[in-house]
Amino acid sequence: MSNGENAQALRSILDFIRLGSVFVMLIHFYAVCFPLFVEMGLSAEMLDRFTYDLCRRLPMFGTPTAEKTSALALLAISMLGSKGRKDEKMRLQPVIAALVCGLLLLYATTAILRAYDSLRMQQVYITVTSAAFLAILYSGSRLSRYIRLRFQDDIFNEKNESFPQCEELIENEYSVNLPARYQFRGKYRSSYINLPCVFRGTLILGTPGSGKSYYFINEIIRQHLKKAFPMFIFDFKFPTLSQLAYNYLLEYAEKFQIKPQFVVINFDDLSRTHRINALPPEQMVDISDATESSRTFMLALNKLWAQKIGEFFVESAINFCTALIWFLKKYEDGKYCTLPHVIELSQIEYPKLFPVLSLETEISVLINPFTSALKHKANEQLEGQIASAKIAMARLASPALYYVLSGNDHDLDLNNPAAPKIICAGSNPAKRQIYGAVLSLYVERMLKLVNQAGKLKSSLVFDEFPTIYVPNIDTLIATARSNKVATTLGVQDMAQLIQSYGKENADVIMNITGNIISGQVMGDSARQLSDRIGKIMQERESLSINSSETSVSRSTQLETAVPPSKIAMLSSGQFVGLVADEPSRPIRLKAFHAEVVKDHEAEHTKEKNSIPIPSFRNVTKADVDENFQRVKSDIENLIETELTRIKASPEYQEIIATRSAEGQQALNL
Repeated sequence: MSNGENAQALRSILDFIRLGSVFVMLIHFYAVCFPLFVEMGLSAEMLDRFTYDLCRRLPMFGTPTAEKTSALALLAISMLGSKGRKDEKMRLQPVIAALVCGLLLLYATTAILRAYDSLRMQQVYITVTSAAFLAILYSGSRLSRYIRLRFQDDIFNEKNESFPQCEELIENEYSVNLPARYQFRGKYRSSYINLPCVFRGTLILGTPGSGKSYYFINEIIRQHLKKAFPMFIFDFKFPTLSQLAYNYLLEYAEKFQIKPQFVVINFDDLSRTHRINALPPEQMVDISDATESSRTFMLALNKLWAQKIGEFFVESAINFCTALIWFLKKYEDGKYCTLPHVIELSQIEYPKLFPVLSLETEISVLINPFTSALKHKANEQLEGQIASAKIAMARLASPALYYVLSGNDHDLDLNNPAAPKIICAGSNPAKRQIYGAVLSLYVERMLKLVNQAGKLKSSLVFDEFPTIYVPNIDTLIATARSNKVATTLGVQDMAQLIQSYGKENADVIMNITGNIISGQVMGDSARQLSDRIGKIMQERESLSINSSETSVSRSTQLETAVPPSKIAMLSSGQFVGLVADEPSRPIRLKAFHAEVVKDHEAEHTKEKNSIPIPSFRNVTKADVDENFQRVKSDIENLIETELTRIKASPEYQEIIATRSAEGQQALNL
C-alpha cells in the first residue's frame, strides 16, 4: 500500500463489495415482495429463474434474515477498509443512535411483513427497509471519520499528570499516617500518606487557609500523644493547639508509663500559665551558654540581624547582652539570673553599670570595647554599640512578661524519663515580635535539654515557625534522629522563612528535611517542590489537519509530575509532597498528590465538646505589679550594694581603676 496504484485498487475492491451488499438487498426485495414486482410489471422470466436458483443453492439467500445479515456483512467489510477524512468535531452519540435504529428497523420489518401480507404493506416494507439500510450505510461511513483524541476533554492534563501512589498503610511505633485519596487515570483511589520516619524532620508548607494545621499539625499532635510522645508545641494562636493537646492528653494519658505534666507558657492569660525562668543558671555551664542565649534573644528581637551576623554593631549588642546574663549568673549563684533582671540591668546608667560589671573577670573582655568608648568619651559610638540592644529589650518591660519569666514552676526538660511533660508555648499574632523573642529564648534552652542521649522519644511541633528564631534548627534536624526527636515545622511560604532566617539557612532547612508536605503555595516555593517531586513518563498527542486528511501522532516523554501551576491551584485539604523512609522498610512510592480524607463532622463535634485548659492559679493585678516592682528593686539594690562595696574596698577600687578610667566617676556617683 505504499503507492497510489495499490490504494486505488483497494478502493475499487471496497466499492465492489459495497455494491455487492446493495445487490443482495435488491435480490432480497425481489424475492420477498415478488407479487408487488409482478403487479408493477418489473418481473422477467430470466430474473425469476436467477433469483430462484440463488435462493435454492446459496444459504445466504435462504431466509429474509439470512439475506439481510449477508448484506450487512458485506457492508461491514467495505466499511472496515474505508478511510474517510477524520473529523475531530464529530459527535459519536448521534452516529451510534442512527446505527442502532437502522439495525432495529432492518430486522423488525420482517415481522411486520409476515403479519400484514399485502401489496401496500410490501411497498412500506421496501421503503422502511431501504431507509434502515441507508441509515446503517450512513452511520458506518461516519464512524470511519471518527477520531478519538484521548486527552481532548482533559483540559488541565490531570490524567496525564497522575501517578501511582502508596496505597499501603505503613505504621510503626513512631509513625504518622493519614488516609487520603488520589486520582489516577481518571479514577479516584484510596491511599495513605505515611510518615514512618518522623525523626528525619517534617516541613509543612501552605498559605493561610490551605489546611496545614487542620489536616496535618492537629493529626501529628493526636497521633504522637497516642503513641506516648512528650511534646513541645509552639501555639501561634493560643490556645488553639494547646487546648487540642490538653484534650488529647486527657484521652491518651494511660498510654504513658508516667503521666506527663501539662505545662503552659503564655503572657496574655496569667491564670492559665506557669512561671518558668528562660535563663536557668544551673543550665549555664560556661560563658558560651550565655553567648548562645544572648545571640538567640538579640536575633529574635531584631529579625534583620540574622542576615548581618558578624557585623560590628550586631556583635556589640550580643556581647553586651552576654555580659549582663553571665554577670547575673555568677552573682550570688544566679539569684537574679532571669530575663527581667537582665532587662532592668541593661537600663542602668553606664557610669554605674560598667564598674559593677568589671568585677566579673570572665566578662572583662566582652565589656572592654564599651569601657574603652566610655573612657575616651565616645558617647555616640557607645550608644551605637549598646542602644539598639537597650531599646529592643526595653520593649519587653511588661509586668505580665516579668511575672511569667521570673518564676520557677517547672523546667524545660520535657523528655526526662522520670518527669515527662507536654509544654505548650502560646504566642499572640498581635504581639508576635515581642512574644516571639521571649519564646525563642525558651526554645533555645529547651533544645539543649531535649537533644540528648538516653531520654524519651519526643516531638517538637512549631506552628508558624518563622515567627520565632530558633538557632541551629538545621543541626537539630540533622542530629536529633539518633536521639528520637521528631521536629515538625509549619511554614506559610519559603519566602517567609527566608525573610526570618536568611536565604542560606532557609535553603538548608528546605533541603535537609526528610518529609516535605505542601498545600497551596506560589512562586519559588511551588517550583522547588515541583523539582523535588520530579518527572514521570507522560503521553503526548498531536493533531494535524489539512484539506485532504487528518492525522494524529502520539509520543511519550518525561514531564513534571506536579507542575508549579498545579501546586498554586491546590484546594484546601489537597497536598503534594515527598515522604522519607527507613532502611528496615523502604517505600517505593514516596511522592504523593492527594486529598486528605477527614471526618469533618466528627472533628466539629469534638471541637465543640472540648474541655478548656483549666486555671493554674488566681493572679491579681496587685501580684503582677508587685513582682514587677520587686525585679526593679532587686537590680537597684544590686547596683547600690556593689558600688558601696567598691567604695569601701581599696582592692575593688584598684580593680576598677585599672579596668576603667571612669571608675572614679562611678565612685563619686
